[in-house]
Amino acid sequence: MRVLITGGAGFIGSHLSDAYLERGDEVFIIDDLSTGSIENIHHLKSHPRFHYTIDSVHNQPVVAELVDQCDVVFHLAAAVGVKLIVESPVRTIETNVRGTEVVLAQANKKKKKVLVASTSEVYGLSDQVPFREDGNLVMGATTKGRWSYACSKAIDEFLALAYWREKKLPTVVVRLFNTVGPRQTGQYGMVIPTFVKQALADRPITIYGNGKQTRCFGFVGDVVGALIKLMDHEEAVGGVFNIGSNQEVTILELAERVRELTNSKSEIVFVPYDEAYEEGFEDMPRRVPDITKVSTLIGFRPTVKLDEILKIVVDYHSRQSSQAAATSGSTSGG
Repeated sequence: MRVLITGGAGFIGSHLSDAYLERGDEVFIIDDLSTGSIENIHHLKSHPRFHYTIDSVHNQPVVAELVDQCDVVFHLAAAVGVKLIVESPVRTIETNVRGTEVVLAQANKKKKKVLVASTSEVYGLSDQVPFREDGNLVMGATTKGRWSYACSKAIDEFLALAYWREKKLPTVVVRLFNTVGPRQTGQYGMVIPTFVKQALADRPITIYGNGKQTRCFGFVGDVVGALIKLMDHEEAVGGVFNIGSNQEVTILELAERVRELTNSKSEIVFVPYDEAYEEGFEDMPRRVPDITKVSTLIGFRPTVKLDEILKIVVDYHSRQSSQAAATSGSTSGG
């Protein structure tokens, strides 16, 4: 099979590329490297069945050509991370909405199956935990910048499902909950890589808010496996699926586990939301997926528990730090 992945140099996109290549398929990616990184696909660049295009999904002729060459499309390109969303709301809205319009329109010409990656953020301020796909989405006020991301992704979902109902373009929507693993950067506010890097450097581990908020962290390998199975399953078409772990942990407990795993001397510091993001910033106290629907259809079960995920991420960033130190040493020593 020939697979197109938009945002393919991103954290999840690069792991999805790995999985399809290991399966024997051919992979095409497009990424403008605004939040993805060439480092994520460096190990794939010489692979004979891997092809990459550095460009934006807003470039219709380029997207049209790539879609024509492929059998299925994963649309992962999006603005990511709360920090980026708060700082660049215009970019967030334009990237998410316009990019999805282009991908769906081009895929529709040849009726290529499209999986659109959405987010748990669309549940907004809902308190109906665990979140079900048919539950109400409760958006905050338009004056609160962070909800621009949730709204733009909800529009993506509406558009994908409209293409299926009206034009019979086979589409699948997935709502990804916190996904973690190697190659994820803390640059845009991703909490686990941020905590791990801080702990390894014995810097203060910074918790935004009071630390009582809970999240569920799924391993990227589990998530990628679910994406591939949904793409392969005919009954997934026209559906919306939560994907993630349902193992809940408070952010404070998470910080303590990271500190313990790294034998760090870091102190844990609390930073008010207003100071971390913007005045009046709103956050959800809990974010837990109901994964019954995806489990029933494809047998999805999270296999990697939080402590194991943390060990994998700590090992990855420890190696990165060692390599950086070695490179720096050889450079300065030369």
